[in-house]
Amino acid sequence: MIEAVVGKEVYKVWIEMLNRLVPNGRTHRLSVLIGGMLQYAQEIAYEKSKTNSRARELYQSFESDFENYVDGNITELLALTESLLDDAKVTYKRISSRGSEYNIAEEAVYQFLHWEDMPWES
Repeated sequence: MIEAVVGKEVYKVWIEMLNRLVPNGRTHRLSVLIGGMLQYAQEIAYEKSKTNSRARELYQSFESDFENYVDGNITELLALTESLLDDAKVTYKRISSRGSEYNIAEEAVYQFLHWEDMPWES
């Protein structure tokens, strides 16, 4: 769905970037990059939402998870992000050096949801 909204060219560049960067990339850097991609997709979806049903659907997904985030529900955004990483044919579920499982897609969603946050202003 993201591709239909941001366009084939942008999406292709994103897929190529993720394909090259994710395998050896550090999660704390990748999550910000992917969070930025989600931020861009949300802005484009909003701009196109009045005339494009796919954009409206995508924008509603973003809005729904913003509203449900308080309850810890990020299901739609997580599915969108995992789909993006699946399209790039990269593994996003990892195990830390301490043996804990984590998910780059989930970390990216949190970066997206906290895009405007500045901890030093709290």
